[in-house]
Amino acid sequence: MRLPLVTVLGECVADTFTIPAPVPGELALRVLPGGGPANTAVALARLGTPARFLARLSDDVFGRLFRGHLEASGVDLTAAVRATEPSTLAVAELDAQGRAAYSFHAEGTADWQWTADELAATDLAPTTCLHSGSLALVREPGGPVVEEFLARASATATVSVDPNVRPLLVGLDVYRERLPRWCALADILRLSEDDLELLLPGCTIERACDAWHAAGVPLVVVTRGERGAVASLDGERVVVPAPPTDVVDTVGAGDSFTAGFLHHLGAKGLLGGRLTDLRVEDVFDACAFASRVAALTCGVVGPNPPWAGQLRLPEPAAGRTAR
Repeated sequence: MRLPLVTVLGECVADTFTIPAPVPGELALRVLPGGGPANTAVALARLGTPARFLARLSDDVFGRLFRGHLEASGVDLTAAVRATEPSTLAVAELDAQGRAAYSFHAEGTADWQWTADELAATDLAPTTCLHSGSLALVREPGGPVVEEFLARASATATVSVDPNVRPLLVGLDVYRERLPRWCALADILRLSEDDLELLLPGCTIERACDAWHAAGVPLVVVTRGERGAVASLDGERVVVPAPPTDVVDTVGAGDSFTAGFLHHLGAKGLLGGRLTDLRVEDVFDACAFASRVAALTCGVVGPNPPWAGQLRLPEPAAGRTAR
């Protein structure tokens, strides 16, 4: 049985990492295709979920790298916009635990220039779930256009949002002002513990989940790295441990978690509505599967999520919930 279509909307970023330079006094960089939404689309496709990526892809050298990477992973790019602006560049510095801190070169780049006409041309009828977030939802001028698109999609599809907070590029006040609106539109909110601390300093996961439920989102998942994840379904919580992992770096791990989570729900026939048939046991199973996907991503360099053959996948189920 063919799994339901997940549409991902957002940016594709050139992730650069320093490597030993052949000549003293020079800096050498390794460039990998990345960007949170793009990583999620790639991970979904590699797991076997039909994944359509709505992106504005440049025709520059990085844009050609992105297209090759996405298509090789099985991502549908038929609705992607061929943009004239340059690609976004991110420079990642890794600490001793493999965690990445980023600096961005993102002014005037292709990813943020969405227009209403570009997204109006997108047929949402076959989409069971729309996932978005990260910088595409907050960078001007396209952020408000993307938010309006989520509102349109929420009438017929499950909506998933990952804020993926980047305070060096967008002020925290912007995220805090818009997050309640995203909660009102979304069925799933997935964010990291670091995101939580930036958005609500000193707030516990439990209090944050309660606040976001009150704003409208029924399912919140907070990932905590090696300490696993906490999920809250309308206030009913589960704690899911992370599998032991030899971490190379954590780049793309959260994006892979999101993909594994959505893949598992889709395979069980639980996407396509407002999650009214979802049980907390389903959430636990989806988080456990997603944690395995994220762990495999942490075991390799950069945002390189696993393929289906690298782990046991859930069996597809017939039917889906109705909105």
